[in-house]
Amino acid sequence: MLAILGISRSDYYYYMNHEMTKTEERRMKVTDSVVKIFNESGQLYGSPKIAALINRSGEDKVSQKYVLGIMKKLGIKPKYIRHRTITTVSRNFSSELKNILHRHFNPEKPDAFWCTDITYIWTYDDGFVYLASVMDLYSRKIVGWCVTRTMDANVVLECIEMAKRRRGIDHPVVIHSDRGVQYTSEAYRKATEGMVRSYSKKGTPWDNACIESWHSLLKRECIRFHKIMNYHEAKSIIFSYIEGFYNTVRIHSHCEYQSPDEYEEEYYEKEVNNIIASNEIVEVVA
Repeated sequence: MLAILGISRSDYYYYMNHEMTKTEERRMKVTDSVVKIFNESGQLYGSPKIAALINRSGEDKVSQKYVLGIMKKLGIKPKYIRHRTITTVSRNFSSELKNILHRHFNPEKPDAFWCTDITYIWTYDDGFVYLASVMDLYSRKIVGWCVTRTMDANVVLECIEMAKRRRGIDHPVVIHSDRGVQYTSEAYRKATEGMVRSYSKKGTPWDNACIESWHSLLKRECIRFHKIMNYHEAKSIIFSYIEGFYNTVRIHSHCEYQSPDEYEEEYYEKEVNNIIASNEIVEVVA
């Protein structure tokens, strides 16, 4: 039997009687954690996110390179596919449409900068359906989204109204979009009244890179693994991904390896603590 397996008798008895060293025990323990986190993420997380979660747990301290070595040995890697699609056509080249954002994608607080865009989702029975999203650039959280059968201004309006309701405000400081007809319409102007509207330069998708990246992420981590039959199924799948995973569970390097919800909660906790500390100082001085 040993000959069939290609194992010598001496090697067999060595491994049968061998006690694992601390280094081997540690590697086995980390390997178990890597596999567990990788599977719990839906096989989406790579070595940086897995290493961050292991370190956060406090069980061990590992480097991204160490985790990458384990993943390579196991032959596992995150799901990935490149996407680049154009869904809005820029037809308004007016110099009045200014780029206020200027690729400043890292505001210091929530609801300072929003960005919005539209993408398409293929279904077998209903053809293309369209997803409009609004992202808060502070946390990369999707604060508003809407799926419709047509790519007109209504999808954008419904999405913005959801964002305004959820955030409990009428307007952020800046809302950024491309120059598609949906975003230069009169209806859009009314929906964003009081907001500072910012627009990407002509033919420059990188000016709206964060929301473009979000739509690509949705497609490679979720949409591509489903055979979506119709509009209703598309809406259900997108709801589950956004509300049940992306905003609440999925960690982001931008958010210091926290979910968008956790990142915002941390911000508001710091704000409250700062207010309490300020009041205590005032009382001491008084």
